[in-house]
Amino acid sequence: MSRVGAKPITLPAGVTVKVSGREVSVTGPKGTSSMTVPHSAKVDYDQAGKIVSVGRTDDTKQSRANHGLVRALIANMVEGVTTGFEKRLEIYGTGYNCKLQGKTLHLNVGFTGRNRGKGSQFELPVPDGIEIVVEKEAARGDTDPAEVVIRGTDKQKVGQFAAEVRALRKTEPYKGKGIRYKGEYVRRKQGKALTSG
Repeated sequence: MSRVGAKPITLPAGVTVKVSGREVSVTGPKGTSSMTVPHSAKVDYDQAGKIVSVGRTDDTKQSRANHGLVRALIANMVEGVTTGFEKRLEIYGTGYNCKLQGKTLHLNVGFTGRNRGKGSQFELPVPDGIEIVVEKEAARGDTDPAEVVIRGTDKQKVGQFAAEVRALRKTEPYKGKGIRYKGEYVRRKQGKALTSG
């Protein structure tokens, strides 16, 4: 028996679940999320007790794997529509900065010649269901990093977009310039020392 899959999900106040065949939708204060469960999983909703339980139709290896996965995905949907998910990114580097204009995130992260004076080096369209907040823009000569917050109800979408932004300029180990998650540890290297012959 899957230890994760066997745990029932207790719904907080203001959250409702609708199970229609293999479609499960969860509605809460922050919106609605839905998913299609695999054939090997079965979802039961006890409306009176506000409890969702996940079971499986057989005992094959794939069914056992899906059992815990489906339960975790539904629990994430419940958390997403109540409190939501967020990832915080910090952008370190002289002249490195970001701006949000409409539904586009503009990034300048040290690639000279890429924009040739025409504006941002990277322009990323913000996916549907994702909210971007630029909490701090780096001023000229400022040593503090620029900070970006990525929020949404879908954990996978939030994590995917944050990873795509971070991959544009991974932090280099000598000066620590680049994009990193807030609180991420960057192992620093010492540069080559000049020796007089």
